[in-house]
Amino acid sequence: MSTQSTKRILCIEDEPEMIDLIRLILSRRGFEVIGASGGVDGLQKVRAEMPDLVLLDLMMPDMDGWEVYQQMKADEKTKNIPVIVVTAKAQSIDKVLGLHIAKVDDYITKPFSPQELLASVENVLARSEGASKA
Repeated sequence: MSTQSTKRILCIEDEPEMIDLIRLILSRRGFEVIGASGGVDGLQKVRAEMPDLVLLDLMMPDMDGWEVYQQMKADEKTKNIPVIVVTAKAQSIDKVLGLHIAKVDDYITKPFSPQELLASVENVLARSEGASKA
């Protein structure tokens, strides 16, 4: 049962297990999750799919998350798509400071709980819907 209001979330992540986990958590809430294995694939899918939200891993071998983020924001078509950055706990505080400077919509650290992921996704989507109506 697919309605027009199904939100599509693109998960850009180089670990297939992580994409599967995120898909499992979010599909229970009725989100459609599209996986992209790495930054280059992710950027192509952002442009092709125009998702409602992007979950972006920072540490990827082919093109890191910052590069993907900057390219999305530089493109008129994709610059308003909200982005939640997913970072490993071990990453340093400058990443977090960078997030504030870069104005990403939110970030979650791995390992995260299903509740954290859902709360972040739902908050960011609610904010972006509010902004697009304003």
